[in-house]
Amino acid sequence: MDRRTREYLSGRFGDYYRSADPTLPPDPDAREWGHIPWTRGESTTMVRHQSIYDLGDVSDFLAREAPRHVYFSAARYDDPGAASMDEKGWQGADLVFDLDADHLPGVDPEAATYAEMLAACKDALRRLLDLLETDFGFETVTVVFSGGRGYHVHVRDEGLEHLDSEARREIVDYVRAVDLDVDGLVRTRAVGGATRRELRTRGGWGRRTHRRLQRFVEEVRELDEDAAMERLTSFDGIGEGRASTLLDAFVGGEAVDRGNVEAGGPGARLLVEALARETVAAETAPIDEPVTTDTHRLIRLPGSLHGGSGLVVRRIDRDALDDFDPLVDAVPERFTDHSVRVDVTDPGTVELDGDSFTLDAGEQSVPECVGVFLMTRDRARKVKE
Repeated sequence: MDRRTREYLSGRFGDYYRSADPTLPPDPDAREWGHIPWTRGESTTMVRHQSIYDLGDVSDFLAREAPRHVYFSAARYDDPGAASMDEKGWQGADLVFDLDADHLPGVDPEAATYAEMLAACKDALRRLLDLLETDFGFETVTVVFSGGRGYHVHVRDEGLEHLDSEARREIVDYVRAVDLDVDGLVRTRAVGGATRRELRTRGGWGRRTHRRLQRFVEEVRELDEDAAMERLTSFDGIGEGRASTLLDAFVGGEAVDRGNVEAGGPGARLLVEALARETVAAETAPIDEPVTTDTHRLIRLPGSLHGGSGLVVRRIDRDALDDFDPLVDAVPERFTDHSVRVDVTDPGTVELDGDSFTLDAGEQSVPECVGVFLMTRDRARKVKE
């Protein structure tokens, strides 16, 4: 990034911070703070091991320094400004999850637009929240748009704050269904002197698979016999004989609602395994493991600006998530009032602030929020007005 562009962005970030109201985390004085300034050249410098007392008033610090990125620690410490982790005196840490569109299965960052990537990441966020709230029963959940390509979720609960990295990895493995024991979703239970195979329906991936099985049975019941047989035999290992047995089991009784898969014969096990794989593919959340397992992690400050997009790191009310549009709601109002001249070096389409802009290479005037977006992503340079 050249000097003129860097100085322009630093100045405008400072203007934003002079009227911004960042959202501080609980116990801000017990957390480590870090930031990345607007350094020259391609390299970046992380300034960390600071306490809030080193910064002074956070709003004044942001307006004065206009950093490129701002972070605080998920952990709380006795002495957050100490120069080494051992000296800080770890007290506990929030449970933090990170979703990044770059890491989503089926999303090609080279082919997908920024808007498409963010939409896919929001779908993954919904799945993550469903898992955290439904399967774990977490209630103190804070959702934050990262300002870049994804979302952060903070869980603050006294019962979780002392979990070590291994315990947090177990939560990650559950959310991502790592090494899920599909056979273990079915248990063998003694009933009236006999044994019966049943899905574990009370919770976890067993309950989720059971719900998918119930929906599948409802779908099959709506089909005529030929179509139903075709649907069942589409699964590997289920031929006409096994499909017929399954169909008989589905048509009558309430066995499936109770999780009883014994009546379906050998084909029931194959069907449950297939539906379990479908459930995992549809309902897992591809969270970034190192973020959750790192008990000293630095995470972005809500209300700050993301130095790689110029968008606001925005906290989102849980009930407002469906209506939240990051390419509108995270655009700083400070950058929407006028236009700037830039030299576009990486042309293409930009969707921002409720509009779409198709930009050619070369000098042109664009809305400032678009110009800031392009400059922070090294797609344009600031030129003299």
